Amino acid sequence: MNKFKWYDAASVEEAQKVVNSTVSETIQPEADPNASVFKAAGIDLLDLMKEGLSQPGKVVNIKNIPGFDEISFSPEKGLILGANVTLSQISADGNIKTHYLALHQAASQAATPQIRNMATLGGNLAQRTRCWYFRSKDYFCFRKGSSTCFAHIGKNEFHAIMHYGYCVSVHSSSLATALLAFDAIVEIKGKEGKTKLVPIKDFFVLPTVDRTKETILGPGELITSVILPKPVSNWKSNYIKMGSRKSQDWPIAEVAVVAELSENVCNSAKIVLGAAAPVPIASTLAAEAITGKTIDDITAAHAGKAAMEIAVPLSENAYKIPVFETIIKRAVLALAKPPGNTKNRGLQGTKD
Repeated sequence: MNKFKWYDAASVEEAQKVVNSTVSETIQPEADPNASVFKAAGIDLLDLMKEGLSQPGKVVNIKNIPGFDEISFSPEKGLILGANVTLSQISADGNIKTHYLALHQAASQAATPQIRNMATLGGNLAQRTRCWYFRSKDYFCFRKGSSTCFAHIGKNEFHAIMHYGYCVSVHSSSLATALLAFDAIVEIKGKEGKTKLVPIKDFFVLPTVDRTKETILGPGELITSVILPKPVSNWKSNYIKMGSRKSQDWPIAEVAVVAELSENVCNSAKIVLGAAAPVPIASTLAAEAITGKTIDDITAAHAGKAAMEIAVPLSENAYKIPVFETIIKRAVLALAKPPGNTKNRGLQGTKD
């Protein structure tokens, strides 16, 4: 790991002033000793530095900026989450569990208790892909600027099955899966001090658009909060993650469902898949399969089948198709269950 200077920022303005004084004008995975980076918990940043993918000259600590770790909720305005809110805070908040259950479940199942106590919302959204070829210094892969995606012909059992183009990595944020289902908005403070509000569906970047980064964040830009719309009285939500181990592993498949119901009839729905593509994917085919219908075994199974119609598996991950079909069915069926029955039995929490 390279030597670097450490700065404690007391405000967003101070943090951006330090970062922008030496920020790289291009977002590249290769080391840039002249650049500065933001750090909250630093979980992903520390990994990147150890792996030689990031060698910043300055590390600017934003963990102690006042107000960044606050949660605000009102039935009229919705939910506002500061960028430094931890996954533990999200999983423990009563209003989130009551009104945004899928987000509560996603945060509760992420990683280990120790990591949830440290990991922040902003860091979870902004983390880089965990593809093992990208993370290895021994492989100069497509995302690092070469013409080769080693996962295409190599070990790809945890990689994408849809919307991948030439890079088959999957995004790493499971919170994003739930947040997309709720149509969240990401608030970003720009390099010039201007604030912009970005729908989370536009926050992540496909490698076919820009292979050098996973999000729209540009040099010196900082996530300040995430905003969720006010809850609707008749909506229900559910989130399920499938992993190969109980903890310290990445998801094989995950799904978040938010639907408006009249009795058990679905008036509208959003079904989002995680670990299926390089970005979280809202499946319109799955949503259409249950909209206007009574939620039961048949319609729930149709949703799972519909979502996988566009799947194009790789050599080692065709098993993901039946996994997704199963957890989509379970997540949809859970919407019709009596309140309080929120356990996802037999499913594994995984690392974020």
